[in-house]
Amino acid sequence: MGRQATGVDVGLRSARFLRGQYKGNTFQVKNFSVGTHGAGSLEQAWEATEVSFKPQAARVALTGRDVNIRYTRVPEVPDWQLRKLMRFEVEEVGDTAGASVASDFNLLPDVPEVEGEDIVLLAMAREPVMDAHLAGLASAGGSLDSFAPASLGLYNAWTHYGVVEDETVLLVNIGHENTDVAIVRGPDLLFARNLSGGSGLFDAAIAQRFGVGLEQAEQIKIQHATLMPGARYDNPNAEKASRCILGAAGQLTSLLQSAVLFCRSQIKVTSLKVDRVMLCGGGAGLAGLPEYLTKGMGMTVELFDPFRVVDASALSPEDADLLDEYKLESVVALGLATMGSAPEAYSVEVLPADLRRRREFLGGTIWLVASALLALCFLVYHGTDYAGRLDGTRATASRLNRQVRTASSTHMRTDELVAKGGENDKLKAIADDLHAIAGSGEQLARVMEALEGSLPRDFWVSEITSEFAFDSGLGVQRGAERPILRIEGRSREGADAPAVQYEGFVRALRARLPRMEIKETLSPTGAVFTIDLTAFGPPATTVPEVGEG
Repeated sequence: MGRQATGVDVGLRSARFLRGQYKGNTFQVKNFSVGTHGAGSLEQAWEATEVSFKPQAARVALTGRDVNIRYTRVPEVPDWQLRKLMRFEVEEVGDTAGASVASDFNLLPDVPEVEGEDIVLLAMAREPVMDAHLAGLASAGGSLDSFAPASLGLYNAWTHYGVVEDETVLLVNIGHENTDVAIVRGPDLLFARNLSGGSGLFDAAIAQRFGVGLEQAEQIKIQHATLMPGARYDNPNAEKASRCILGAAGQLTSLLQSAVLFCRSQIKVTSLKVDRVMLCGGGAGLAGLPEYLTKGMGMTVELFDPFRVVDASALSPEDADLLDEYKLESVVALGLATMGSAPEAYSVEVLPADLRRRREFLGGTIWLVASALLALCFLVYHGTDYAGRLDGTRATASRLNRQVRTASSTHMRTDELVAKGGENDKLKAIADDLHAIAGSGEQLARVMEALEGSLPRDFWVSEITSEFAFDSGLGVQRGAERPILRIEGRSREGADAPAVQYEGFVRALRARLPRMEIKETLSPTGAVFTIDLTAFGPPATTVPEVGEG
């Protein structure tokens, strides 16, 4: 069962908010809200929108001229190298656009016609348009999950709630100013894009022909216009309105045909052929549009209604009726909510740079800081403990030294000193222990100083322990246990070349601690490492020079 998420699709004519969660093989709608307006900007659209619930964990649709979706064919490279390639691509676009650009990418499913390469979908958006959405979302009491192209919401709605067969389908969401398209072969996405132009083309044609404003033209379109081939008209206005939108309908047909051609050129699959077209969005409700496009495009064109398999039983009767009335307009919002709720959904998550950095900090860097604080507390605790032990040992050593001086002054003869050899051995053992305890604290301090200057930024220390033990690999034999320090740590998920960073880290550690014996291991994945070291290993041996002759 997925988490609850909200799909948000705000345009200049209307705004849709749909909240729920993906459960089993369907989506359970918990809340739905829609608002209609005639705004001139995105900011005005948000100001005119009233949401009946708080849109938490919102996936917000991006469309129009401020969004750019590119397709790049790249060799099959590691993830870190792919991220660098995409970063260069985004920086180039940002320099050309002259504005801050946010982005995210994902690989398209494998295309059989393309061998030895991956096709990357790169989505980019101008940050000012996202700032407008963020301000509006905050005013509605909501919170952002991420931004995503509306065309990917359309794709997720189809793959989760459509009749997916072994065919190529062109999905079309016709808005007022823009049209979002996705081309799908079976369950696999081939192409997604937003196009300029939508049902506003029909309104503009009627407004010019009748000499009225756009709002009145829209009402004439709804009440009188039809594109049904061979339609009979009830009155002169119906015939006049229907004939004057034929040019706009031809523009829309050309727009969809050009999208298919552009898909072929982008993914380099020249043999691609579309079998069926599925329409949704407010513009798809124009009478006779599916039949007109069927004739113009030479293939079956139908309306896409995913809500036939969506569970809306949790809605109030009023909200359920509202959803049924605006079901064509709400397909993208449903797909975005599914994208945020279903773990397996295909997704890109576009975020402004500042917000992405904050989330990366909370998701990774803050844990490094917490680990460092934990290690510091560990060192303080054990340092205090060792200091107490050292003070006690020093007192014992002082007392024993007094005993030795008393014994030396009393027993002056050599044979008596020899007789006291057992006591001298005891003193030597105590002195060795004292040296080891004192050296353990110094060993710990030196290692912490070396870690501070050597640890890569993609690595962190999860645990440090020090104990009296033996390890033949470090030259400390059984029966002669000495303080051995163990460092356990991890590398950040997705770190660039963790094995190379680790090798450099170990070399730096050996250079900073030349007098210590070091034994290190790295897991096969490069995610976990362990380092054992001690300053109490056997002293380095020097081979004497052999003279000539």
